[in-house]
Amino acid sequence: MELSPFYVYPNRKAWMEHFRDGIGASEAAAVLGVSPWKTNEQLWEEKCGLAEAEDIGDKTYVRYGNKAEPLLRALFALDHPEYRVEFTPFKVYRCPQKPFIACTPDGELEETETGRRGGLEIKTTEIRSAAEWLRWKDRIPDYYYAQVCHQMLASGWAFVELLAQIKYTSADGDDRKEVRHYRIEREDARDDIALVEDEESAFWACVLARRRPALKLPPI
Repeated sequence: MELSPFYVYPNRKAWMEHFRDGIGASEAAAVLGVSPWKTNEQLWEEKCGLAEAEDIGDKTYVRYGNKAEPLLRALFALDHPEYRVEFTPFKVYRCPQKPFIACTPDGELEETETGRRGGLEIKTTEIRSAAEWLRWKDRIPDYYYAQVCHQMLASGWAFVELLAQIKYTSADGDDRKEVRHYRIEREDARDDIALVEDEESAFWACVLARRRPALKLPPI
C-alpha cells in the first residue's frame, strides 16, 4: 500500500492551524467515545468554533512527554536495528480519500529487509490506580489503540510500533518505570480501521452540517 500525501509545516503555529479543519490522531478516541479526557460533543464544539480547546502545553506531564520523546525515539533506534528510524517535525499525513483524517508521526520506520513502511508512536504515562493498570492488562488502552488505527488510516502505514514508558509507585513506595513495546499490523487491525473511518466520517459530517452528534461515553 502506498503512503498518503503529506505536508511539512514551517512551525508549530502553522501546524496547529492545520488541525482546525480535520481530525488528528489524538482526537480519534473522543470521536469513538473512548476518551477519558474529552467527549465527542466537546470535540464537535471545538471543531465548530463554539468552544476553545484547553491549552495543555504547560501541563507538567505534557512537558515531560515532549522532552522524553526524542530520547525514547533514539533508544528505540538503538534497540531495534531492524528499522531505519526517521523523524520530521510538523509533518502531517492526510488520507487521500478523506483529507479531514490526518496525523503527525512521532517517528517513521522502514524495515531494512523488506522496505515496508510503518509508524512509531511514543507514549509516556503515569499509573496511580488499579483501574488504570487494568487498561494495560495484556493490551494497550482503547484510547491509544484508536489513535494507532487512525494513524494507519491517515498515513497508509503497514504497521505501527507503540513504545510506552509507564511510571508508577511500587507497593513499597519506590518510584519505578516500565517500558512496554507493542506492534500493531495493519492487516490484523483492518476491521477496526474501517470502524474508525466510519465513525470519523459520520462525526465530520456533523461538523460540516453543524449538527450536534449523539453523546458517546467511554465504558465504565
